[in-house]
Amino acid sequence: MSAQHAAGVHPSLYAAALSQPLKESTFDPMPSLSLHPTRLLNAALIALASATAAAPAAAQNQPQMNLQRVEITAGMHRIDAQVAASPQERQTGLMHRKEMPAHEGMLFVFEQPATQCFWMKNTLLPLTAAFVADDGTIVNLADMKPQTEDSHCSTKPVRYVLEMNQGWFAQKGIKPGSKLVSAAVFQAKK
Repeated sequence: MSAQHAAGVHPSLYAAALSQPLKESTFDPMPSLSLHPTRLLNAALIALASATAAAPAAAQNQPQMNLQRVEITAGMHRIDAQVAASPQERQTGLMHRKEMPAHEGMLFVFEQPATQCFWMKNTLLPLTAAFVADDGTIVNLADMKPQTEDSHCSTKPVRYVLEMNQGWFAQKGIKPGSKLVSAAVFQAKK
């Protein structure tokens, strides 16, 4: 969605306002100082579009810290995971984060299982991604270097990816085949 759509101004209306010819009014005592209605509309649309386009750009350089959280357990270990469920939340992920407590992570939730691939552009922390099946089973793990565009993918279609500080899974002895548990997230196999 573009900034114009978010602000409620459709791009075709914006273009139409800019392309309208100016008409002289019948009475204008100070023509050089007056604001013609079309010029006023153009100025308002430009200001609105500029303001709404700048807001997301500024937010894009900030870490997202206030996402919904869910508790996940891996054996006896508790994880406090932020949930990135919308396309924008997933796209931003852990970008621009300078630190993250050891027991915290980010759970990426996708609409359906697919081969999921991640990179580390604008991500300052070294991370390990756990690619997780619907039932909470870790399919594979990938260590990822900060600020790289290398692709790290699931070896099977998955709906979930859990990113933790690099080394967290290894330090806890958690490997592919290990099970993550969260009644709010993962579906037990029947």
